[in-house]
Amino acid sequence: MLDQLFTSVLTDSTSTVATMSGEAFLLCSLTSLALGVAIAFIYMFKHEYSKGFVVTLALLPIVVQVVISLVNGNIGAGIAVMGVFNLVRFRSVPGSAKDITAVFLAMAIGLATGMGYLGLAIVFTIIVGIANALLVLSPLGAASKANYEKSLKVSIPEDLDYSGVFDDLFDRYTSKNELINVKTTNMGSLYQLEYRIKLKDPGEEKALLDQIRTRNGNLTVQCGRPATSQQTL
Repeated sequence: MLDQLFTSVLTDSTSTVATMSGEAFLLCSLTSLALGVAIAFIYMFKHEYSKGFVVTLALLPIVVQVVISLVNGNIGAGIAVMGVFNLVRFRSVPGSAKDITAVFLAMAIGLATGMGYLGLAIVFTIIVGIANALLVLSPLGAASKANYEKSLKVSIPEDLDYSGVFDDLFDRYTSKNELINVKTTNMGSLYQLEYRIKLKDPGEEKALLDQIRTRNGNLTVQCGRPATSQQTL
């Protein structure tokens, strides 16, 4: 039963569009489209997305399938051609880890359907879909509250020396603090300081902000989650 998954619907694994039957080509194409839509839904599950990229994922398997059929059975040439096409997207727009994974998944499915291994492509898509749902819903990779850090941005007047101006407050309210960026704003009349901090007690966040406001003349104070780059590759 399982051995049939590794059986191609084509008469030869190196069949091209010139030698395969019309029924086989149509079957492979419909399977590619269906699995492409499934991959798009897998990608969309609890993830931010754009319509253009989702449509691209849905169509990518059939495009890869046709390319594999046109390269006279030369799998290496087919992968090289499609690799060049897919790299175009990431030249100007940074791709997240999940974006790149989805692209490679769509290419793998197109490669399988292009060679006629439809059963293998279907089972592989189902396995990846289930694994994606379980991993997304699991606590794997979630930020630990014990290690939760925040980004603190404070505006101060230009005549206030920012070196150590809030050190006593940080010693009282934070277990970790680091000044990571300083820039001028408002035509140079203000400095904006950016700190990476870890609060000793999350419930004292407002108290810390109130103390900072009394010291910076009630100028802008912003506290939130730090920008992360772990998702990009």
